[in-house]
Amino acid sequence: MSESLKSFIRAIPDFPKSGIMFRDITPALLEPRAFKEICDELYKHCKAMTVDKIAAVESRGFIFASVLAYKMEIGFIPMRKPGKLPWNTIKEKYSLEYGEAAIEMHTDAISKGDRILILDDLLATGGTAAAAARLIERQGGIVEELAFLIELTDLGGRNVLGGRKVYSLMKF
Repeated sequence: MSESLKSFIRAIPDFPKSGIMFRDITPALLEPRAFKEICDELYKHCKAMTVDKIAAVESRGFIFASVLAYKMEIGFIPMRKPGKLPWNTIKEKYSLEYGEAAIEMHTDAISKGDRILILDDLLATGGTAAAAARLIERQGGIVEELAFLIELTDLGGRNVLGGRKVYSLMKF
């Protein structure tokens, strides 16, 4: 990965609330070279994995997970906020650094024994990623790895992921 890729991640202080340093990926999405490099680097890391599907949490995780699912020729599992999926769902609640939330996925998204790669844009406190992993495991899936575009190392998100394998493209 080129070190210049980090220059496309904008830091926004006090968003969404005071004391939070938000890492905005939209400049990287606007620059075709940066977006391509991110997708290529994630694919380079993930292409040799033996996984059946890739799961991502809305919304920014969808951007990269859909590209990887296409390139790896595997299924894509969208995980969304409650009430956004049209079929029968299973829900998992979790805490964020600035509140509480929940995610859902369709009950038929995973077959027992499916090997799943979870991808999201950001690992902060680990609440969202841990909830995604619990959802998959409750449905009989096996979490092979959790991959992230960005990891905020000072927030210790890895520590709440129960020793699961974690990959981060960039660390701040």
